[in-house]
Amino acid sequence: MAKEYLIGDFLKRIKRPIDLEPNQDYNLVTIKMNHKGVVLRGKKKGCDIKSKMNLVNEGDFILSGIDARNGAFGIVGKELEGAIVTNDFWYFEIDETIISKRLFLELTATTWFDDICQKGSDGTTQRIRLQKDKFFNQKILLPEGDEQKVLLDKILTFKKGQSKLNSEIDSQKHLLTQLKQSLLQEAIQGKLTADWRKQNPTTEPASELLKRIKAEKAQLIKEKKIKKEKLLPSITKEEIPFELPEGWVWCRLGEVYSTSSGGTPSRSNSDYWNGDITWYKSGELNDGYLSKPAKEKITELGLKNSSTSLFPKGTLLIAMYGATAGKLAILNTEATTNQAVCGFYKNSNVITEYLFNYFSANRSKMIEESWGMSQPNISQTYLRNFVFALPSFEEQKEIVKKVESLMQHCKELEQEIQNSETNAQMLMQAVLKEAFEGEKEV
Repeated sequence: MAKEYLIGDFLKRIKRPIDLEPNQDYNLVTIKMNHKGVVLRGKKKGCDIKSKMNLVNEGDFILSGIDARNGAFGIVGKELEGAIVTNDFWYFEIDETIISKRLFLELTATTWFDDICQKGSDGTTQRIRLQKDKFFNQKILLPEGDEQKVLLDKILTFKKGQSKLNSEIDSQKHLLTQLKQSLLQEAIQGKLTADWRKQNPTTEPASELLKRIKAEKAQLIKEKKIKKEKLLPSITKEEIPFELPEGWVWCRLGEVYSTSSGGTPSRSNSDYWNGDITWYKSGELNDGYLSKPAKEKITELGLKNSSTSLFPKGTLLIAMYGATAGKLAILNTEATTNQAVCGFYKNSNVITEYLFNYFSANRSKMIEESWGMSQPNISQTYLRNFVFALPSFEEQKEIVKKVESLMQHCKELEQEIQNSETNAQMLMQAVLKEAFEGEKEV
């Protein structure tokens, strides 16, 4: 049996106004969205705080009037006893004659309370916040008496099982990540194509392919179509990470590819921006084929008067700096980039997708070796000197085909894992639906 109540029947907003001492330090509270909890925002002296403040105690249920609809609510922990908040934060007493505090707190960790906060919020796009009347006057059905204990037991039992399921799902995600990395490593070491080589013993060795690549680059330099590059050092024995299959050859990426980095036209010149030329930032690289509209575009004048490069379709892009270092993309359209991106121009003798797989397999190594004082910095010089395992052109095609097939299987496994997560969430909703869709008391 369920009975209808208003939110205001069992949630009573309370305030504990505090007069701040100018020279005293106070802990300030904030609440993270998406159920990430109540945390310390920082400390301030009373003289530096201009707003009216309220005291919170351990165990208070508290929410953000601005972000409650986004899951910004939780319980004040012991470490925040005596902390202070502005009037933008609401905290409550719970009438346990209507709903037990333990059950209510468990329910707030579900979408049940998210929906209540969303329905109770209103305002303009930039100023949506909880509205007192809309929030407290919402009608909901609550189970009564022993039914609340039954519901609580169901939720706790479900959470225990869900915790085990989540642990298993996390383990599956980790194993899948390891599987993908293992497949890429086997691909660039020629292990996936061992049988293919046995079946194709007369394939041209990669040493001949490399000679042709070098000859073509030399001709382009002679014709002044590309600039002469600094001579690269010979590969030392210490740099070789694994034994190559027969017919493969080691080289440096700079021997095979021409590269260039992007740039940013001056922000102070409006004539350089809002044009027709796609301009990607490193954060827009998607570890796949890239053709989606860029967040910004530049003009022909911006391209001409900056250091950025116009990369043709088929260029492989790699992010060089910061949190996105090592992120990849293959251009599906002509585009420019910012200076945090290096472009490897398409080479007719090397399949771009093979280079993509090679970088993917070595991403962790590149980041580890290029870590700066505070963040990764994969320089263009480092990339040009990176040792590269070059197979024949025909074997490159076979490697790319096998990797695509195996990664498709990985995507299917990934979808199964996502389905498991979705099903777990749906089971919790089923528990709540059963509890809150009972008949109203007459």
